[in-house]
Amino acid sequence: MLIPMAAPFATVTLIHGPESLLAERAVQGLVGRATEARPDATVSHVAAPGLDRGTLAELATGSLFSAATVVVVEQLAELPAEVADDLVALAGDPGDDLALILVHGGGPKGKPLLDRLRKANVEQVDAPAVKAWELPQFVTAEARRRGGRIDRASAEALVSAVGSDLRSVAAAVAQLLADTEQAVITQADVHRYFAGRAEISGFAVADHCLDGTREAALGSLRWALETGVAPVLLTSAVASALRNLGKYLGARDERLRDAELARRVGVPPWKLKDLGRQARGWTAPPLASAIQLAARADAQVKGASGDPGFALEMLVLGVIDCRERSRRPAARP
Repeated sequence: MLIPMAAPFATVTLIHGPESLLAERAVQGLVGRATEARPDATVSHVAAPGLDRGTLAELATGSLFSAATVVVVEQLAELPAEVADDLVALAGDPGDDLALILVHGGGPKGKPLLDRLRKANVEQVDAPAVKAWELPQFVTAEARRRGGRIDRASAEALVSAVGSDLRSVAAAVAQLLADTEQAVITQADVHRYFAGRAEISGFAVADHCLDGTREAALGSLRWALETGVAPVLLTSAVASALRNLGKYLGARDERLRDAELARRVGVPPWKLKDLGRQARGWTAPPLASAIQLAARADAQVKGASGDPGFALEMLVLGVIDCRERSRRPAARP
């Protein structure tokens, strides 16, 4: 994510991509530089779905108290069609006193408008989704951004404990740095603050299922439910773990490098060791059955069943039974 360094007046900046944390930071950075350059500037945030031609013209022309104006238009994909021509015209000639910031969350919706804006030579800032294997690198960069340090092993431990939500990961880095005297995050720090969180996550339940540890899986499931983890997150974690294992089983014999194998599976490289260990207990047909069980449980916790807890317990037991079938000798003809 590269943010233009010049004060963003007389410019239009398009922030494009699905990662809301990166998009928010880009908006904050641009607004901050604009108000630093023109302290009297008025700043307006508006949602595109409620924008009409008159409101856009009014926002872009400043106020009685200041000619300088910063306008942030969120949810650009939902812009009404009748406003598109006016917005494109404004992008082509924003004037010296306007900083216009447009935020599009990615996806195909609104693509014709994006194409027209790009032809108008707007500045663009990308806010791409951070892939699973990129998260430790993000943690390292986030610690550096906040004036701290964390090594690779500790970054991987933090991601494993907190999960893949970028906002949660960034918050965890901030919390750890605020509570460490040397501004250095260690694995001991991660364990001290987040070990309990990891133990009740859906990822822990999923790992116990794939490992075939029945008592641990049921225990972590019940504890997760008691501590407020949403049932849909638990089915999602189990389904994701099963799909990752299926991808690993399909790709492991291709003799790929770890980095390429991790990209193929969609996991960080350090997760390959766990998948390799889990894969020894599974074969393809029972794994396919387990994936079907996860899909059924997902529908049940979303309303098809009146007892999500029971549906989850049946999912855990069913997945472990599938694993046990994988380990049985094939029947002789």
